[in-house]
Amino acid sequence: MRVSVSWLREYVDLPADLPTGDLEQALVDLGIEVESVVDLAESVTGQLVVGEVREIEELTGFKKPIRFCRVDVGAANGTGEPQEIVCGARNFAPGDRVVVILPGGVLPGGFAIGARKTYGHNSAGMICSAKELGLGDDHSGIIVLGSDVTAKPGDDARPVVGLDDVVLDLEITPDRGYALSLRGLARELSHAFDVPLRDPALAPAPVGTETPAYPVEVRDTVGCDRFTARLVRGVDPTAPTPSWMAQRLVTAGIRSISLPVDITNYVMLELGQPMHAFDADRIAGPLVVRRAEAGEKLTTLDGVNRVLTADDMVICDDSGPISLAAVMGGETSEVVAGTTTVLFEAAHWDPAMVGRTARRHKLFSEAAKRWERGVDPAVALVALERAVRLLTEHGGGTPGAEILDIDHVRPRTPISLPADLPTRRVGVEYPPARVVALLERVGCTVAQGADRLSEDPGVVGVASGVGTVLSVTPPTWRPDLTDPADLVEEVVRLDGYDKVPSVLPTAPPGRGLTPRQRRRRAVANSLAERGYVEVLAHPFVSPELADQLGLPADDPRRPAVRLANPLSEEEPLLRTTLLGPLLGILKRNLGRGHRDLALYEIGAVFHPRVGAGSPPAMGVDRRPTDEEFAAADAVVPAQPVHVAVVLTGDIDPAGWWGPGRPAGWADAIEAARDVLAAAGIPDERVEVRAAEYAPWHPGRCAELRVDGSVVGHAGELHPLVVAALELPRRTCAMELNLDALPPTPVRPAPTVSGFPPALIDVALVLDDSVPAEQVRRALEAGAGELLEDVRLFDVYSGAQLGEGRRSLAYKLTFRAPDRTLTVEEAVAARDAAVAVAAERLGATLRGA
Repeated sequence: MRVSVSWLREYVDLPADLPTGDLEQALVDLGIEVESVVDLAESVTGQLVVGEVREIEELTGFKKPIRFCRVDVGAANGTGEPQEIVCGARNFAPGDRVVVILPGGVLPGGFAIGARKTYGHNSAGMICSAKELGLGDDHSGIIVLGSDVTAKPGDDARPVVGLDDVVLDLEITPDRGYALSLRGLARELSHAFDVPLRDPALAPAPVGTETPAYPVEVRDTVGCDRFTARLVRGVDPTAPTPSWMAQRLVTAGIRSISLPVDITNYVMLELGQPMHAFDADRIAGPLVVRRAEAGEKLTTLDGVNRVLTADDMVICDDSGPISLAAVMGGETSEVVAGTTTVLFEAAHWDPAMVGRTARRHKLFSEAAKRWERGVDPAVALVALERAVRLLTEHGGGTPGAEILDIDHVRPRTPISLPADLPTRRVGVEYPPARVVALLERVGCTVAQGADRLSEDPGVVGVASGVGTVLSVTPPTWRPDLTDPADLVEEVVRLDGYDKVPSVLPTAPPGRGLTPRQRRRRAVANSLAERGYVEVLAHPFVSPELADQLGLPADDPRRPAVRLANPLSEEEPLLRTTLLGPLLGILKRNLGRGHRDLALYEIGAVFHPRVGAGSPPAMGVDRRPTDEEFAAADAVVPAQPVHVAVVLTGDIDPAGWWGPGRPAGWADAIEAARDVLAAAGIPDERVEVRAAEYAPWHPGRCAELRVDGSVVGHAGELHPLVVAALELPRRTCAMELNLDALPPTPVRPAPTVSGFPPALIDVALVLDDSVPAEQVRRALEAGAGELLEDVRLFDVYSGAQLGEGRRSLAYKLTFRAPDRTLTVEEAVAARDAAVAVAAERLGATLRGA
């Protein structure tokens, strides 16, 4: 939120000589993040003056319209003669007053202004637009000063356009919606500097009348618990927005549109109450506030035809929806150039409903931003009166005597707060009287529980001593105050976070990592060392993902946890496999020009507990009991940690050394082996078998077992899955359940032999249905302790071997720890290995 300090000073008596650094620090101490503090007076250097256009000569023969202007700048140029300036804007005429920067000046961004010859004419200076002065994004035309501006040619233009001000750019957290207004910020600064506050919401306002201003029916009093409205007739449709109002709107980042619309935006910034202005002559019949019917359509002010859902709130007339309530109005009832009858509406909407609607339609308007953070329901009539007065003052018209006020707002529920709770929670002494004073400064009404009244007649409102209980009713503009913990936070915040001592916890002995954390780091480091790039995906997926991955109807990965308030209605589910979001990231990188990719992610997946029911309600006033924790844990989804990799393109790059090698299913399996090795699982406990498991190709999928239990799968993705997700052919993937792995065993240090090895190659012929992994295990079992390593280096199949037969060639490494092996010992070990392979798998030694 952007706001000028001069506007703030209308509501709070800030010190006249307040340094900007002190103002920024005060806001930070109050918990309001300051993005920037800009002194506009320093943003433009040199002579920035008011000028009056005397003559305009239209230049022809150029690709775009160019005008040669003579502008009266008084004595600012030292000669008193009109300044010659070439300008491309066309929104001004002779007699208009404009803003001119003379040669030697510098605009924001370091843009220096000089005198030069351009388009065949001398041009000395520039006629400025709002964007060039850093006052907004409007670059469609230059600034034309209104008739209410009294400045003469040659006068300093900084006060005229607001460049003598300081602008705050603030980031307001979601729980502090009241601070998205001048009223809220002024209240906070009054606390910081202990100065008086002039709350604009305390201005007198007439109440609702028996006869409504316009016939309105509210059918959903939960989605809209207050609706107020008032008519203004006979408005001058040509009345301009006063320059001071337009200037403040531009500073806040809001484009000036028309007087009625600008007034609603101005009141929203001032009081925090979003409003809407209807053209009453364009409304057909009474208004109805209701939930939309699924499939209804509405064209909003941005020109988009939107399809509504049953969760949206709409304002309707006889023609159907005319406004997407609390988010954006519709085209059919908007204020237009000829509007003379304006119906102002100020309502109070359900924040959760507004937040879901804004996200569903991707309409994050200034109004929706405030509604989903909470708006004061008590300020509607004040905002209505403020808007009506501004419109009649600057646009003429007659306000209607009838005022509509449909009020179903429920009063705030008092919160019981032990007076010593802030002291006990924070460790700083907060006397009960101090607690009461701080809460009352927030706007709370503080009373004392009837059973704890002090017997001392000199104590008012709170008893002295331990055990005092306060009954605190939060103000209407603080919907975030719902629990004692919220009140404790307010006490600490206003008393000063700097008074809370910083006590560092004692570091635990040792490395400080659990075995699970060490395993996760080892796996991540192992994959990164092998060239995989780690990514972090959002754990949210669409309901269609299970079908895209080809998961069977009875697959345990199909049931998913649905979020109560998803960030996007398109992805309301939590992932049950890492592959969906990971493949989405792969697709995004492919779309940005990358071709050879090897990505990995380590993260949790979520499996719902079927029939677990609802968790118990647990407050924040005490620590839950062990039984409550157990009941809550029984409902929480199972969240095992998985690791997954995806590969596409070349895994070995091509270059002058030769062609590259594309990634294949074997690389995905090797990645799984690397993960298991990094996790501390001995290779002899790992088994790789052929399997059929979605979303992998049925003939190029392997399951990985540890001690006989399946822990993951790897291989090439199914062609239908690749086509559904628009990925390259032969894309490969692997996914393992790290939590399914047994604990890392304690392994003795390996014995390193200094004796030379004996190297023997063997080629075995057997059925091509026999997995190479089983052959390797058979060779290891037969060779005995002398075998140090066995590695497959060649696979061959041909007509001479026979149909359905293939040859697997292995390199066998034999070594003894205490001697040099003889040829006879090595050959005997080789023959024993081949014998076991022949016995178990029917293998024969090739060439024998």
